[in-house]
Amino acid sequence: MNRKLTLLAASALALATSPAAAQTSGFADLAAIDAEVSAFTGAPVGTPGGARHPVDRRLRLAACPDALSLNWHGRAADMVRVECNAHSRWRIFVPVNAAVASMAAAPSRDSSRSAMPMVERGQVLTITIQGRGFSVSQQGEALEEGSIGDWIRVRPEGNREAVRARIDTPGRATIPLG
Repeated sequence: MNRKLTLLAASALALATSPAAAQTSGFADLAAIDAEVSAFTGAPVGTPGGARHPVDRRLRLAACPDALSLNWHGRAADMVRVECNAHSRWRIFVPVNAAVASMAAAPSRDSSRSAMPMVERGQVLTITIQGRGFSVSQQGEALEEGSIGDWIRVRPEGNREAVRARIDTPGRATIPLG
């Protein structure tokens, strides 16, 4: 409990001082971004579940007058997506120590097998093909039922041929390419 209060106080202090620093330099306060990521993940930088490293100090991001938007990103929720949705519009991805993040985001293979099916046969899915630096998505149909982590046969929309994909969420299956 004290750890959460300390993180909350640190992020509040960083947010309170960051507008002045950002206004004078015209750039976003990277220490404030680190504090917000720590508050979002619930763990300090460099610890299990927290950001792997502080945000790269060489970045020159435009100051964001609005509140930053933070969300989990990646198949295993092993990154935090930090966005400024104001007129300057920028987005960065902060890697998180995956040992804890992946366990919290995705159930283990054994527990998912005993769970009830998350995808039913005939269900419409988003099928995503992911490779290094790209992803392509389209709608498709599940030809088998399965739980998160299972590989099932799916049929992409407009194709007669079935392919195998891994279930990531109840409405999404992925075909990883390397």
